[in-house]
Amino acid sequence: MNTLELHKHILDNLATATVLVNGQLELVYMNPSAEMLLEASARRLRQLPFDEWFMVDDDHNALAGALEKGHPFTKREAKLVTLAGKEITIDYSVNPMPQKYGRLVLIELTPRDRLIRISREEELLSNHETVISLVRGLAHEIKNPLGGLRGAAQLLERELPDEALHEYTRVIIEEADRLRNLVDRLLGPHKMPRLEEVNIHAILEHVSSLVSAETGGDIVMRRDYDPSLPEFMGDREQLIQAVLNIIRNSMQALQEASTEDPQILLRTRVVRNLTLGAEMHRLVCCVEITDNGPGIPEDILQKIFYPMVSGRAAGTGLGLSIAQSVLAQHRGLIECDSLPGKTCFQLLIPLEQ
Repeated sequence: MNTLELHKHILDNLATATVLVNGQLELVYMNPSAEMLLEASARRLRQLPFDEWFMVDDDHNALAGALEKGHPFTKREAKLVTLAGKEITIDYSVNPMPQKYGRLVLIELTPRDRLIRISREEELLSNHETVISLVRGLAHEIKNPLGGLRGAAQLLERELPDEALHEYTRVIIEEADRLRNLVDRLLGPHKMPRLEEVNIHAILEHVSSLVSAETGGDIVMRRDYDPSLPEFMGDREQLIQAVLNIIRNSMQALQEASTEDPQILLRTRVVRNLTLGAEMHRLVCCVEITDNGPGIPEDILQKIFYPMVSGRAAGTGLGLSIAQSVLAQHRGLIECDSLPGKTCFQLLIPLEQ
């Protein structure tokens, strides 16, 4: 590999979004991180004027000055709007290249939203691990006396001469079994994932058919799939359970709120160079499950992945906790944003084997 190829390889693999423009503000080069940040390919952006795709909340006088006078500058917390209409907060630096290369300017963009998101994800993963540790300790303390209670009820049933009294011992046994099952559900999946090649779209379609059958087609299931998503190693049954728990939550929220024209949108995309917690992943499968229901109350939005927390009167508060545990076993996580009229759950699953 020659030096030029090596330099290009380094730029292509940088997590920092890097853009090179010439004196006419025409795009010369853009690395994959910049394409992901701006949500558009370099080929497309080359066909557009600079100010149509680099839309920040300040003018281009500073950039023009960098071109003319060779003065570098940095902007903090600028608002940039992508071609898709998404507003993001960025820091960006502009550095004119040496004159021997012609009138070229190197622009480096750092998304502030991403740093905030990384901090939030680390906190979410840490809280989830803490809660699971507490629940495991609590489960141990509960299951031991439950076993003794159940055994004593069985012995008592054998000693009672009057079979009419067996009804009461059966109640004790059944309630002990119910509590044991509840504790097992609190712990989430207790088996290691059985890894095999899975297709996320096949999983989503399977769950969609279950929900459609359950609702009688009253809720419209919309799709926006990325056909380029590859298969990855995962536990099919566990992932079906996680997706079903989330979609069923959306379904129940739509039904209980009697939402007009209820819809659930399933969207898949590939995300590159994404940090989940403290680990950087080159490729991540992103599944978005969005409904147009009433939204999640703000006071419980940050707690919905904790066991026994539910926004519904009839909810157990276990579905989302179990789903988060499943994603954690796949080195991923679930995030949620909610406003009245739109709730979006985002499932992030690393694609590396």
